Amino acid sequence: MSQSYETLLVERRERVALITINRPEKRNALNIQTREEGAAALDALRDEENIRVVVITGAGDKAFIAGADIAEFANRTAVTQRDMMLGRSLFTAIDTFPKPVIAMVNGYCLGGGCELALACDMRIASETASFGQPEINLGIIPGGGGTQRLTRLIGEGKAMELILTGDIIDAQTAFMLGLVNAVVPAADLEAKTMEIANRISEKSPIALRMAKEGVKTAARANLDEGLRREVDLFALCFSSEDKDEGVRAFLEKRKPEFKGK
Repeated sequence: MSQSYETLLVERRERVALITINRPEKRNALNIQTREEGAAALDALRDEENIRVVVITGAGDKAFIAGADIAEFANRTAVTQRDMMLGRSLFTAIDTFPKPVIAMVNGYCLGGGCELALACDMRIASETASFGQPEINLGIIPGGGGTQRLTRLIGEGKAMELILTGDIIDAQTAFMLGLVNAVVPAADLEAKTMEIANRISEKSPIALRMAKEGVKTAARANLDEGLRREVDLFALCFSSEDKDEGVRAFLEKRKPEFKGK
């Protein structure tokens, strides 16, 4: 199923879908339309059985997403802002998407852009990428999950430092903090990200979904609850044809061909 969007480009490359935030003149800042179209694109890809991994990036080489579109903040009241944020969020749509989502970070990854990357399952960054939560400089705080997901990812001390200072860090620092999974030369970013995405796409879609839920549970439940959920997810894999194929392929010393059933 093909849909067209005004602020996004969606490209299908075999089992991987590439979503590009396409507002380069605004450094791919997230406005209301982009958020709505992003959630709609994920809804469409959720139902496409052939798509097993989603990669999200920004158009051009200057910015992944430079943040929210600040112009939209100007005349917003507290009540209006709260009502809008309590509606469906693009960050939550990414976080709860059942298939793996990889952020391909190619430049400024700030504010809402950093929060979008945090909602993804993995982050691959160009050497020229930079990260930060500079909302404090506007007299506000991160509101797209930054205070929560960043803390879970890199720990309270460093998350507090980045959020209270509004400092922007380079890709290598982000890697050392555990904010990104890998840093590669700008010229290699797409090839490296797609190589990882394609490798993941060869796995069982059912096992990928169970694994993703298990890891996310670890950050949101106590150990006993998490271990119980892991047992449930592990057992569910035994109801799939993919599990039978995986075991059979292992015993026959061949590469498995998973069908997501």
